Amino acid sequence: MPHKKKKGANRPPDGARLSYFDPEFNTVAVKIVAGEFYATGDPVAITTVLGSCVSVCLYDPELGIGGMNHFMLPEVAQGESTLPCSGACNDSAQSCARYGTCAMRRLLHQLELLGANRKRLAAKIFGAGRVMDSSTDIGGNNAAFAVDYLKKHGIPIIASDLGECCPRKVVFFPKTGRALVKRMRALHAGRH
Repeated sequence: MPHKKKKGANRPPDGARLSYFDPEFNTVAVKIVAGEFYATGDPVAITTVLGSCVSVCLYDPELGIGGMNHFMLPEVAQGESTLPCSGACNDSAQSCARYGTCAMRRLLHQLELLGANRKRLAAKIFGAGRVMDSSTDIGGNNAAFAVDYLKKHGIPIIASDLGECCPRKVVFFPKTGRALVKRMRALHAGRH
């Protein structure tokens, strides 16, 4: 029996920040940037470019539902204290997903609204490059947060590409869980 093409499958998804047709993968691609997340059961690609930020890709392999976030820092900082996402921002706050605590909570919530089962989710995590000379390893902190968060929530990490000095382009296919990573030239040519 021939596979029927889903009506509207070549159109950009509703509510996407930026979507386009990617001829390399012959599919609609949704581009997210820092502070954004996207979840779907549609046969699209989700793309982003990471430096010290981290993207967590989650998917339910049984239902073909998945999503990706892109966060800049683990938690919302106010002065010297840090507050969990629930105390510092809410689902309507535009910048909320810039922080790992919020980005993870919101992505999980969206996946569950689409029908994904948290017990079946698998994770792939990317980014956390040390792309700037700084005494604080922002990327390392982001990676440690993501790994710890997933462990606490019982979500297995089945693939990762974290750290080092290079930015990365990530392409994630939420329907299948496939992820491709292209390491880009380091930003600091003279860096050792």
